[in-house]
Amino acid sequence: MDRVGVLLSCLCLVHCVLGLVLVAGMGVGATFLLNPDIHKFGLLLAMIVAGVAIGVGAIRHRRAAPFVVAMTGLSFMGGALAVGHGFEEAVLTIIGVILVAAGHILNLRKPAQ
Repeated sequence: MDRVGVLLSCLCLVHCVLGLVLVAGMGVGATFLLNPDIHKFGLLLAMIVAGVAIGVGAIRHRRAAPFVVAMTGLSFMGGALAVGHGFEEAVLTIIGVILVAAGHILNLRKPAQ
């Protein structure tokens, strides 16, 4: 699940950057790339995957760091939905997905013994 979480985070990051470049730079794909439903669905999917993977990892490894990092990232992603479309949303989402991916990567690492 953590690997899926990292993959989804990367896809979200690509979506954000591509959206900014294509829509702002070339005026292409605004209807699809900036559809609010895509962002709501993405956040819901991220919350489910992170909740399961990070939650299981926190219980199994007894480490708080992956959980704290990932949940902070999800908070940024949720905040991005509140500011509406534009540069601010993209920045908050990018920060969020990087933190969620980092939480998954921390969860994949072997705990210190």
